[in-house]
Amino acid sequence: MSFTHADLASALLAAVRAQAFEQTPDSLQGGAPLGLHPNIDLAVVAFPRGAAPVFANVLFSREHPQGLVAEIAPGAGAVSNISYLADCQDAQGNSIAWLPGADWSQMNWRALSGRGAQRFVAPYPASLLKLMVLVGMGLLVDLGRSTWESTVSYAGQRRSMADWAFDMTASSSNEATSALVAHLHAVGVIRRHAGLETHNELHRWFETLGLSSLRLANTRADGGWGNAAGSGVGHCQMTAWDTVRLLWWLDPQAPPAPWLGADAPRLSDYSRCQILHCLREQGLHEILSSGLLMGLPAWVPGLPARLPARWVRADGTARVAGTDFPGDLRPATSQPELLFAHKTGNTQNYSANAGIVMGLAPATRRYLIAMTSNLGSRYAPEARLATTWRLPALGAAVDAVMRGWLEA
Repeated sequence: MSFTHADLASALLAAVRAQAFEQTPDSLQGGAPLGLHPNIDLAVVAFPRGAAPVFANVLFSREHPQGLVAEIAPGAGAVSNISYLADCQDAQGNSIAWLPGADWSQMNWRALSGRGAQRFVAPYPASLLKLMVLVGMGLLVDLGRSTWESTVSYAGQRRSMADWAFDMTASSSNEATSALVAHLHAVGVIRRHAGLETHNELHRWFETLGLSSLRLANTRADGGWGNAAGSGVGHCQMTAWDTVRLLWWLDPQAPPAPWLGADAPRLSDYSRCQILHCLREQGLHEILSSGLLMGLPAWVPGLPARLPARWVRADGTARVAGTDFPGDLRPATSQPELLFAHKTGNTQNYSANAGIVMGLAPATRRYLIAMTSNLGSRYAPEARLATTWRLPALGAAVDAVMRGWLEA
């Protein structure tokens, strides 16, 4: 079944609108509805068999509750109609844009990227930012400045860079992330002087790929990367469109990225395999996919992805990132439709998810998806959830569209 960029944009708008995100209960408002539409940045790239890729990016916010469609330059280039603003924190390191009653007219927004007529505040990507660190490790290796087998010492532990990278990605270990951020400083990829960041090759690499909104700024030589370290919100940024294009560049089965020239950086097969292994073994299926949560009350199915068996015990329960998940989750390891090689992000104020979706036989659909939002754990109906059930429902809705179009 053939479809166009405009068809996909319309379908994504409808999928987001159907979730009524503005009605999401907010624990910071005593469980009352959020009221304002949250910021959601959603991008999808579909790969129809025998046809050109089809892509779209839609954005929602309190200022655009019905959604905006990003105008994308030919060849899947940059977005032209949006001015992206960086998220913000106050002098005490608190994320303030999403507090109840926050007055955006009084905030000191900083430009992130783009010069379009419509503005959009890009939510902090939370632990999705670890995808940038992971790709940075691959580029570092391919430049001959480290190896996946190199020993990296941090917090009294000596482990290979590959082992740190796996834990950073598959179970979202913050300690592993700090180890690798410190390694980026140790080898000179990021440098500071007199308390300021003066050199950041990650930014240069991403800009070479045309992905100017991907920023990992103001991190520390000791591995600090959160608000308390002077980084975090407003310093680490990822728009959905640049994130999905990073995945396009990374996906070995995707057609060549059309916005890049022949001289653009390419990952070696070995580094690409290391990165994809980390993404494929992701344990935190709890945002756009929800197989990890199927034993919880009122479970809402998300994107129907495989839960890697390594996380599931013999009795069917699971333990990921120090949290136990009940129920018999074995069907999620053995009866899925899809492999979802992805990374999530989640804090009190933010949820994000991005990855490569691949059909498992007999399913054949293949697409990329990236989503950032300010729908964090404060919107979860119970403590074991990362976010509102509306986000897995959105994942399922997008996948239903993809199934209908890519497998027809």
